[in-house]
Amino acid sequence: MAESNDTEGPLSHPNFRSMAIGRGITTIGNGIAPIALAFAVLDITGSPTKLGLVVGARSLANAAMMLLGGVLADRVRRALLLQGSSYAAAATQLAVGVGLLAGVTSLPFLMLMSALNGIFAAVSVPATSALVSQTVPVSLLRQANAIFRMFTNSALVIGAAAGGIIAAVAGPPWGIVVDALTFALAGAIFSRVRVSEVPKAAGKRSVLTDLKQGWSEFISHRWLWIVVLQSTVWQVVWAGSIQVLGPTIADESIGKREWGFVLATQALGTIAGGYLALKWQPRKALAFGVVMTGLSALLPLGLAISPELAYLLPIALLVGMAMEQIGVAGSTAMQENIPSDRLARVFSYQLLGATAAVPFGQLLAGPLAMAFGGEEILLCASAIIVASTLASVSSRSVRSLERRVPDRPSPVAPVKPTK
Repeated sequence: MAESNDTEGPLSHPNFRSMAIGRGITTIGNGIAPIALAFAVLDITGSPTKLGLVVGARSLANAAMMLLGGVLADRVRRALLLQGSSYAAAATQLAVGVGLLAGVTSLPFLMLMSALNGIFAAVSVPATSALVSQTVPVSLLRQANAIFRMFTNSALVIGAAAGGIIAAVAGPPWGIVVDALTFALAGAIFSRVRVSEVPKAAGKRSVLTDLKQGWSEFISHRWLWIVVLQSTVWQVVWAGSIQVLGPTIADESIGKREWGFVLATQALGTIAGGYLALKWQPRKALAFGVVMTGLSALLPLGLAISPELAYLLPIALLVGMAMEQIGVAGSTAMQENIPSDRLARVFSYQLLGATAAVPFGQLLAGPLAMAFGGEEILLCASAIIVASTLASVSSRSVRSLERRVPDRPSPVAPVKPTK
């Protein structure tokens, strides 16, 4: 049974509290690291292409190992995976930071460390997503997901701001050292997460068998693969329109600093959206979240039609709030409807779609804009977002899925540490 009464909220459960705090700390580091690493690589090489190789090594390794991370998280104690992957990530980041300070790094070394960091992230993310359901009663899952995402979104904003300050004041290598320290601290905090293990199937199973079982579970839920397909399309469009064309259009209109304000406002919107999800729990939360996804079309539309700060700031705030609804609703729906012993693998398939989609959109945006024009591609992006939203919500399986609280004990009982 639960550690405390459901009415006390998710943060009254020590296991959830430790996991949320630990994840928040690592997210601060993850906000610092990209900024520090980008400036460090550019200082050494002066080449955006070589920076792309370092960043790309992480992305490719992360995508390649995501499914295996899901298998591990359904086989091994998830809290232990979080702890181990945090310490391993701390080691790689510390090696990079010390190497940069000592002036002994090379491009292959940076790519290797970046790839290892991507692998450790591929192990930790499915485990984190699946572990939430083991730390609170089922009736508190939506609130727990909302709080968890508020922690991480707030931490990302703090980390991004801190990354710029550290890189400017102390130098980029120190930003990476700080990132290593956040991983080490988080690992110590994750050691306090002690939940009962998820029941596992008897007998030995191959990795391939586990992957097939996870895939079968994934495609057996029509609402799930429809929403994931919509999300994958959205990731392609968003990565190209906002991450690539957005800065280009902004540089020619409102300016670099103002575009930073727009992105910061969107991040603040996700925090406000998390608070809304915490306080309001619609019965058909998934359908509501899918509909809210359509509002994200307003940002590329605004960039194409009227790239002015007075319009873009409120739009970015609204988009951030809207997108957080599907984030909370999707995680909750999976945790409520997927068996615990397969949950991490199903999460890994969902995460793989998002991970693989981003570079695809980033690569397509530039050539398409050169061929047809940036504004035209942004208008197409808006239309695709709306069309994919309508296609997803037209499915009865998406519209009819309701939040449920199964009449069964929640697997959140704390376990005593083994000696």
